[in-house]
Amino acid sequence: MEALKTMDLNALLEKNRAFTSLGKVANYIPELDKANPNAFGVCIMDLEGNEYCAGECNEKFTIQSISKIVTLMLALLDNGKEYVFSKVGMEPSGDPFNSIRKLETSSRKKPYNPMINAGAIAVSSMIKGDDGRDKFNRLLDFFRKIMEDDSIDVNYKIYIGESETGNRNRSMGYFLKSEGIIKGEVEEALDVYFKQCSIEVTAKNIAKLGLFLARNGVTSTGEQVVPYKIIRIIKTLMFTCGMYDKSGEFAVKVGLPSKSGVGGGIVSVVPGKLGIGIYAPALDEKGNSVAGTKFLEDFAEMFDFRVL
Repeated sequence: MEALKTMDLNALLEKNRAFTSLGKVANYIPELDKANPNAFGVCIMDLEGNEYCAGECNEKFTIQSISKIVTLMLALLDNGKEYVFSKVGMEPSGDPFNSIRKLETSSRKKPYNPMINAGAIAVSSMIKGDDGRDKFNRLLDFFRKIMEDDSIDVNYKIYIGESETGNRNRSMGYFLKSEGIIKGEVEEALDVYFKQCSIEVTAKNIAKLGLFLARNGVTSTGEQVVPYKIIRIIKTLMFTCGMYDKSGEFAVKVGLPSKSGVGGGIVSVVPGKLGIGIYAPALDEKGNSVAGTKFLEDFAEMFDFRVL
């Protein structure tokens, strides 16, 4: 796009780098606290194949909750919309991503949406396969296909930390099993979930994911990997639930389907135009990248790419 060619991406990034000092890196999972809080990278990709990158766009980090949108795509392909949403809702929860409060107090019992941990664990349990290893290998191959990078893999140090400290997630998993939301082995579902969160990516990788969504499920080779009806569901849930319990404020200020992760990543989509990948691991109190969010506010204002 011509407007992007004239943009000084480095200047926009450096303007917002100061906001990294207002956040803190996640420390509740071992190894995440080793991230450089001043790191900041941005990559923007358009449908014509152009890439615009600045800062630490090649630095690796774990995808964390951004993985939820990819796993949901595969679960919908494996099971269909009716089954998936019979087990998981579609509404914003208004609670932190790791909250368990509404699982028992709500009359619905099922998780509010697939973007919170309880919903994501339920979705991970729906991936088809002969056993846990086969299920995760299918999922990893799916990540590699839509991000067009066969080198993508798990950071096993993070995975071990996720598994060893994941007691709250385990409690959610067993509650969901008791309510009939999870079929099969709970530990198998949790292992898939812990591994998917521990997949290592760069800002370029998640920009490619954003571009895949902007193309409505089509890769750069022209292959329709995911049908539009599923991509529409994914982008809608990103818009309403993708930024934890700050999703409404983000929708007003930025207005783009986006998903964050506590590893510091944000993927954003300008439908039919751009995929955006951001890495800045200093987080706000909700778990979103501070500098990344501020960058997207400026970017949306400059180009008026807002969906609404």
